[in-house]
Amino acid sequence: MRILTGEQYKEEIRSKVTNEQTAQKLDQDVLKIIEQVRERGDEALVEYTEKFDKLTLESIRVSEVEFAEAKTLVAPDFIRAIQKAHQNIKEFHEQQNEKSWFTTKENGILLGQKVTPLDSVGIYVPGGKAAYPSTVLMNAIPAKIAGVRNIAMTTPPQQDGKVNPHVLVAAAEVGVDVVYKVGGAQAIAALAYGTESIQKVVKIVGPGNAYVARAKKWVFGDVAIDMIAGPSEICVVADESAVAGYVASDLLSQAEHDEQATAICITTSSAFAEALQDEVKIQMDVLDRKLIIEKSITDNGRIILVDTLAEAFDLVNEHAPEHLQLMIENPMEKMQYIQNAGAIFLGNHSPEALGDYIAGPNHTLPTSGTSTFSSPLGVYDFLKKTSIIHYSKEALQDVADDIITLANAEGLSAHANSIAIRKADN
Repeated sequence: MRILTGEQYKEEIRSKVTNEQTAQKLDQDVLKIIEQVRERGDEALVEYTEKFDKLTLESIRVSEVEFAEAKTLVAPDFIRAIQKAHQNIKEFHEQQNEKSWFTTKENGILLGQKVTPLDSVGIYVPGGKAAYPSTVLMNAIPAKIAGVRNIAMTTPPQQDGKVNPHVLVAAAEVGVDVVYKVGGAQAIAALAYGTESIQKVVKIVGPGNAYVARAKKWVFGDVAIDMIAGPSEICVVADESAVAGYVASDLLSQAEHDEQATAICITTSSAFAEALQDEVKIQMDVLDRKLIIEKSITDNGRIILVDTLAEAFDLVNEHAPEHLQLMIENPMEKMQYIQNAGAIFLGNHSPEALGDYIAGPNHTLPTSGTSTFSSPLGVYDFLKKTSIIHYSKEALQDVADDIITLANAEGLSAHANSIAIRKADN
């Protein structure tokens, strides 16, 4: 990992240029896939699975037999771990649930908000380079708590034409209603518009590759989406109290997701920066996904040397990382200086991997700087709100003149008339 000063890092970020040609080509490919799925339904899904996954689908929907078989293929300790994670995630997200509320005023005024769960949700669970049963939990559990009636899941099949058994066991554990063996942009299109086998949903959630992210962007408006997720990110702020071996392991844990993942450490100690550099090299050499990690660390891994923690916090807020670890003295006290981060992990014994699996808070987090304005996935993402208004005849009379004045100021005489006709009827 390269060691840079804060100013050098800022200059490096400013110098990065988006490859517009690549983005345009991606959009063209994705829009064609969406169009084909809308026009040809299941036939297009089968063709794209043959093209991208190199296998022929015998069935799009996972059968009850496949669910039962999956449970025999996973170890008992995995089932125990899934159940423990389920409980922790459920307990955390139950605190987010919202209820309808109403308030009454004088003269027969009633105002309120009706909270209603979404009718249907589609969860996209990535495949390919890894299996993600944890993503099933993080997306389905808050939807269940919200009261969503129909939860569908789609995920790329393995080379044997089946869904990874760990993913299926997780889906069964949290009560996903139906699982489809389709991945990529074509899966997003199917969830958005429906096919012969896949029922249309009203919202699509879950992370995916560049094709999935762009597809979610293009179907937004016809359906709702949670966010457009980019590559995984981790930022660690470390002082002399941090353990270099711990920090290195946490940076590498995110780098193994994808070659595009970002792993940076901001530190006030030059000695720590050098020790961390060495630790990253040592640990990376023995990891299973070394080739992915090495590419990620080389391209996007940085150690940033700053003079003060205040400078470190300024960089964090500008970077707005998905995951932030404060491995510093008194992290709880210093947390107040953080404005932008998807999730904050405090101290040497709260690694990001803890949040990925079992702590309870959601691991579906805003990326690519979007934590400046967005939040982790939660129960609130699966609810919609409707305003409730009731005025008595007397209460409307009390405000009639004000409404007429405002409507006329906007040149909306029909609005004014809808009030005036009632006023005259008094």
